[in-house]
Amino acid sequence: MFRLTVSMFVLCLLSACGRAAAPALRAAPAAPAPIALSAAGEEQGADIAVTRIAHASVLLEMGGKRILTDPWFSETNAYRHGEPLGIALENLPKLDLVIASHDHYDHFDIETFAAYSDKAVPMVVAPEMAEKARTAGFTNVQELKPWQSVQVGDLTVTACPGAHSVEEVTYMLQSHGSTVYFGGDSRLIPEMDELPKRFPSVQLALLPVNGLHAMGKQVVMNADEAAQLAGKLHAEVAVPIHYRFQGNWFTDTFILRYEGSPERFTEAAKTAAPSTQVRVLAPGERLVMTRGAAAQASGSAQ
Repeated sequence: MFRLTVSMFVLCLLSACGRAAAPALRAAPAAPAPIALSAAGEEQGADIAVTRIAHASVLLEMGGKRILTDPWFSETNAYRHGEPLGIALENLPKLDLVIASHDHYDHFDIETFAAYSDKAVPMVVAPEMAEKARTAGFTNVQELKPWQSVQVGDLTVTACPGAHSVEEVTYMLQSHGSTVYFGGDSRLIPEMDELPKRFPSVQLALLPVNGLHAMGKQVVMNADEAAQLAGKLHAEVAVPIHYRFQGNWFTDTFILRYEGSPERFTEAAKTAAPSTQVRVLAPGERLVMTRGAAAQASGSAQ
């Protein structure tokens, strides 16, 4: 534990050195074909959309709301996305909600995100994070502990168990009969066995897969564990996240090790989550999940 604490302290120091805007795509890539979800939900047509930005930052659209996860829009010498941002900070649409899983620079880059103009945007964060957001100027911030919920319009946000090198929560988002799980960069832990009992129908799971180790201790679930979680959740669709991160020569040689990839997740899910459709998204790709006849019509038009 001492070695892990020292390594995370070093990484925190490095995260503050030489911060600069992260490079972003100039144009969005072509959208992949939509996915047909089960007809069990309340609505037809486009029900959920997800655009992968980079790392654990995604833009979700559900129930008429736009939700940003784990904002990280800058880089340092020791914290690099490993790919261009799918959406630059200045090109974000008007957001209805921001959620953050834990207080690490690459998941809660609040100093950079302070440039976002709508300081009244609702923000839901893990414990001990609200003060930092308020200091950055955001006025509508709420902390949640596991199994606590908050209502944002007709969107229900529930914090769920997570585990990392600092306190972390994961999230379930529910709206109009659809449920999305966001796994932040948590390890796979026994407390997650409760998730399918409380949320028996999950349409989309966003799962970290890089199996990050810091000073030999695993702090993020790997691809095989993420596939197991997709299976436990009975997720209709799973999109891997958190797998292109790069440090610098020093951190990647002496502090960090990575044990997971989207390719490995795709392969592992064939056995661990055979009913789950896996989609690996490039930065900026927007995947639409539609229901019933609307989805079939969209698919046949491709």
